[in-house]
Amino acid sequence: MVIVSGPQVPYPPAFPQGPPELYSPGALFSWPELQAMALDGVLVQLYQRGYLLPGTSPTPRLRARAAAILVSPAIRQRVVAGRMTAAWIYGCAAEPDRLALLVDANRRISSLRSTRGCTFHEVRLGPFDVVSLGGLLVTSPLRTSVDLALHVDSARAVPALRALLDTPELGLRLRLLIRAVEATPRVPHKKLALAKLESLQAGPAPPG
Repeated sequence: MVIVSGPQVPYPPAFPQGPPELYSPGALFSWPELQAMALDGVLVQLYQRGYLLPGTSPTPRLRARAAAILVSPAIRQRVVAGRMTAAWIYGCAAEPDRLALLVDANRRISSLRSTRGCTFHEVRLGPFDVVSLGGLLVTSPLRTSVDLALHVDSARAVPALRALLDTPELGLRLRLLIRAVEATPRVPHKKLALAKLESLQAGPAPPG
């Protein structure tokens, strides 16, 4: 047992089907209890209110589930995790301070802006731009990479793009990404996006 300010905090019990992959506030444990168990080393924090057992390898599905905790179920099917948030879900960027959520231009965004801990971006989404991971809609690896090139500053975008391209299971190729950016119609910063991709083609900068 862990003693935190007096009350006893239970450890995760044995489960007939094995322990949950991800712990989050709910009927089993409150958030203060999860925080206390993390301080004691019984759990490790994955993201915000999502916790794992020590030794559990984070996966895109688990990161998506942890992000989904912060998105109200009422809007979860109306928004898509994108940009640096999607890059983090794929294991190719640092965890975001705020979730970047994309909303298709055909949907109304005004009713979503009161959601805390998130930034919203109104975009056009094609039928192959979105995948479902861990109960959350996420931009596909290709759409994520295009968005990083077009909309994220070089200091953050280039390392994330390199990591995405270096993750074989995502199936990305630099030539495909360049063609996708070139084919994007009427968007600002296209030349800058292509310059970011050219820097990837040149390889990582030598250490200073």
